[in-house]
Amino acid sequence: MVRRPVAWTLAVVLFVEAFGIALLNWFLGMVVARQDMSLAGLDPNAMSVSSKAGGVAFGLYFAVCGLAALLVAVRDRSPSGIWRILLISAAVVHGLLGAFTVGPVGWGAFAFMMVVLGLILLTLMTYDDRREGPADTPPAESGTEGDGGTGQSVPEQGGTPENGGPAPVTP
Repeated sequence: MVRRPVAWTLAVVLFVEAFGIALLNWFLGMVVARQDMSLAGLDPNAMSVSSKAGGVAFGLYFAVCGLAALLVAVRDRSPSGIWRILLISAAVVHGLLGAFTVGPVGWGAFAFMMVVLGLILLTLMTYDDRREGPADTPPAESGTEGDGGTGQSVPEQGGTPENGGPAPVTP
């Protein structure tokens, strides 16, 4: 099936992206701290710490989304509950990041974000929630349902006197 490789690929990409985002924001925080410059009167130390904290928060978010994709790949079934919500929110984030990165970063970053968005959507859409159950199985060859396997016809509860049910009551 094509489902499993997509979910595995998505999990790996999200884990790598989590590490990359955390590393990039940590580096930017170090650059701000070493330049010791103020932006519109903000404290450089506060900007450095907030950049690092944002990087760690986004890294953890993408790592948890990668865990959701990993669970989908291992279980080979559709994500449910909070895991599905996480993957949907990651799709929205990648769509927005793709739209915002075209100008400052370029079309390569946009293409990467759209590939990840496509992987997330494929993971969400390729799994069917329906399961084969008793309603989908064909009836047994030996008899009808409820006959205990004897092959004899069992009268229904109710109906007409011809099929063993009570006679209709007329006022």
